[in-house]
This record gives sequence, structure tokens and C-alpha cells, in this order.
Amino acid sequence: MEIATVGELLHWSYANLAMAHSAITAKTEKYGRTQFMIRSRLYKGLNKQTMSIGPLADDERLKMVLPQACCYCGSRDDLSVDHLIPTKRGGANSGDNLVWACRSCNGSKCARDALEWLKEKNQFPPILLLRRYLKLAIEIGRERNLMDIPLAEAPELPFSLSAIPQAFPQPGHLRLWVVEIALPGAPGDLAHKAAQVA
Repeated sequence: MEIATVGELLHWSYANLAMAHSAITAKTEKYGRTQFMIRSRLYKGLNKQTMSIGPLADDERLKMVLPQACCYCGSRDDLSVDHLIPTKRGGANSGDNLVWACRSCNGSKCARDALEWLKEKNQFPPILLLRRYLKLAIEIGRERNLMDIPLAEAPELPFSLSAIPQAFPQPGHLRLWVVEIALPGAPGDLAHKAAQVA
């Protein structure tokens, strides 16, 4: 897969996210035909603007019902808020960009990009955290008219292009959230809300 622009990179990662999310909620150990079709259809739809990412409001509603824990390590002690995309790099100082973090993770991450920091620790982000991050990155890319810019010509951004995952581990090695969420669930419960990716 040839990824040439900022938009293609963000859309490819988001399409892979949908593929991974589908596999996790279906409790499969490997990606199958259904997941590859989801990825292909969503990637093409995002690039052609016939499909869109889900609203950040969905993630905000989910944030209110997920167990209150550090989004990086799962600790429930000594929590503070952290900017997922650091304000020092140009991330928004808004609720959409705020996540729970324990003081230890918050201090260790500091003003670094969350994906870069997790990559340094050899940790793939939980799917729901990555979903929020990618939605924020896509929103920034669209607001700044950067989606059609070639990757090699991209200016410095609030998020790290090099840390955006293009390949995902097999579903058995991924986590939906940093603490366990029971799956599957009834349409009104937390598990069902967490299972909706787009």
C-alpha cells in the first residue's frame, strides 16, 4: 500500500483501527475476510469523502461511562488529566483532547506525543484511545488543509506522523481499553457503546 499524503496516512490508520475493532468485538484471534473488507471499504470511502469518521462526541459520551482509570496504564490512583495531543505542540486545550492519566504516566509522558511515548515503551495503544487520537489528528488535518499535502512536505504538526500506526498487531494482541470491558453486550450497555468504531 502506497501512502503518499497526510490524509492517506490518517485514513489508512483509521481504517486499520476499524478492522482491528471489528476483530476484537467478534473475539477473533486473526483478521479475516470481513475485517479486511471493512478496512478496504472505509479507506476508500474516507479518501473519496463518501464516508466519514464518527464524531468526537461519541468518544466524549464513552469517556463518561468507561471506568475512571489512567488511559495509559489502567491505574485508578492519583489521577489527573492529560492532553492526549500536547498543547505545547499545538494540541487543543479542550475536553476532546483530555484523558485521565495517573501522575506517574503524566509525568513520564510530559509534553510528548502520546503515540511516540507509547511506542518508546513498546506498547500499542488501546483501540479506544487510538480512535480518539486519530479523530483529533484528522480534525486538525482538515482544519489546516493538510490532508492533500505529501508526507515528505508536511509541516511540523501537533501530532506525530511517524508514530501513526500503518500496521496493527493481530487482534489477540490488542486491547479495546486499558482496563477490561466485558464483550459482547446488550445495545444499551457499556460494551455495546465501546464496540461502535466509526
